[in-house]
Amino acid sequence: MSAPAPSTSTVPATRIVIAGAGPAAQALVSQLNRARFTGTITVLSNRDDNPEELLELALLPQVSVRFGQPASHIDPENRTVATADGMEFSYDQLVIATGSAPVASPVEGANRCLSYSTIDDAARIGEAVSAVSRELGRRPLGILVGTGAAAGQAEAVLRARGVRPIRTTARPAAVVPGTSAGLAASGVIFEDGSSMNGDLVVLAEERVSRDGLAASAGLQIAATGGIVISKDFRTSVPGIWALGDAAAFDGVRLGLLVAAASAAGACATQLLTAASAPSVPSAPSALPAAA
Repeated sequence: MSAPAPSTSTVPATRIVIAGAGPAAQALVSQLNRARFTGTITVLSNRDDNPEELLELALLPQVSVRFGQPASHIDPENRTVATADGMEFSYDQLVIATGSAPVASPVEGANRCLSYSTIDDAARIGEAVSAVSRELGRRPLGILVGTGAAAGQAEAVLRARGVRPIRTTARPAAVVPGTSAGLAASGVIFEDGSSMNGDLVVLAEERVSRDGLAASAGLQIAATGGIVISKDFRTSVPGIWALGDAAAFDGVRLGLLVAAASAAGACATQLLTAASAPSVPSAPSALPAAA
């Protein structure tokens, strides 16, 4: 009697498609790779640049990055995503991480300023403040431009780093360049010609979630903008998740609540659970604590 032939699995590898290629998407790919995810990951990049971090992820064997091919249409019923140039990708799990955009056009000279839009900016601002403090040899005076939650968080970050912040809700017309290489911007000028001067400038202006792709697919959108998610990053449509600034939890942009790496780690855990038992919904877990 001959031995039975070895059995081969007929279960296809899980296909994860990520719409977006910013920090949240990159962090998610890294987390899935660390967890030894055995399926495929397709990243549809809506970015104009190709950062080194994204290029490194593109070298991973299970990852395919489609540069310059942003997602343009989602078919939740057939679980497919189409790109702007007509390509179509099937998915088992889709993660929308299209980020956010500034409400207003950039202030003239904004590239000379520090910016705060998510919790992840806190560390970068802290490093810059330390460098300015060393150069000045004293506690810096900071000009903070903005309103809302982002500006409130930025003010707390500046105070914690020893900066004396002066906050203005009036939008400047231009930025005053600093007097040395280490001080890129030292003040702002308003439309009426008045000005505010200090040692550094932080812009924490209002941003809105890029949720148009999700809205067109019928996902629930928060009244203030952003894809509504539960504590486990699920959206209102099965098989679709949202991460980063595209998402909103309790009406607040996710980037203002949780650091990208922490959110990506928690989301990756949920995706892996869904991939291993797709017919059994995973138990919701709390969002990670804010950084």
